Formats: sequence, C-alpha cells, structure tokens
Amino acid sequence: MAVCLLYRQTPCRAPRFYRVEIAMNLFGEVSVLREWGVARGRGHGVINVYGNLRDASRAADHHRNRALGRGYARA
Repeated sequence: MAVCLLYRQTPCRAPRFYRVEIAMNLFGEVSVLREWGVARGRGHGVINVYGNLRDASRAADHHRNRALGRGYARA
C-alpha cells in the first residue's frame, strides 16, 4: 500500500536505513511493517497488526516522525 524509506548518513558510521510500510494481510487486517539497519546489510524488522487503516496510519506516522526526529531523511 504505502512505503516510506528514510536514510541517515553520518561521517564516521555506515549509512543506515529505516523503512515503514502499511499493507493489508490475508485476514483483512492492516499491518505496519518496520525495518531498520545498516544499508546493504542485514536489517531487523517487526510487524504490528491493526484492525483498521486509521489506527495503522497513525502508528506508521508516529514511527516515521520519530525516525525523522532522530536524524533520518527521506531518500
């Protein structure tokens, strides 16, 4: 459905990424998938399931805004 991909580049560290995606699952629920880690490396992820699109959108916005506050920028 919707994907937001953010990057953070610092001089002394490898570039990092943060990805937030909203998607429907097979059971009619809305999932928010978050992935993060070092670019070109193995990342970490977590999936949260919500009953409706409004709650999932609010959660995705919250996670995106937190990442932007930590220095990530849109690609």
